[in-house]
Amino acid sequence: MRLSGAALFSGALAAAAACAVLTALKWPPKAALFPLTMGIPLLVLAVAQTVVEFREPSVAEPLGRGFAVFAWMAAFIALVLLVGFPAAVPIFVLSYLMTESRERWWLALVLAAGAWGFFHLLFERLLHFPFEPGLIQEWFQ
Repeated sequence: MRLSGAALFSGALAAAAACAVLTALKWPPKAALFPLTMGIPLLVLAVAQTVVEFREPSVAEPLGRGFAVFAWMAAFIALVLLVGFPAAVPIFVLSYLMTESRERWWLALVLAAGAWGFFHLLFERLLHFPFEPGLIQEWFQ
């Protein structure tokens, strides 16, 4: 077993997810729903990734690839801020699939529509989760 930066990152992510889940368990059910919905899968996946990284450490990727990942995360946050969550999800999925994954346009459109549909059905229809409008919507009101 070899300790790598990826294993440390995955382990830290698993610890943060565990902390979030344990904290949310003390909250009322309605308040805890979103943190548990996101935290439990994150915890399971981060623990699994940590185990994988300890068994087979990945080769260190170039700095540019790590920068690209953080740039995509920053772009998603900016999209949420500008257009709101419901519109940011399909725009982000479509953009990522077309540029980074180089998927065919029809497949990227189908997957973006599927992501929007899942997001819409789960958070807006089923859970009635209120989302703030993006800054662009507020500017034009």
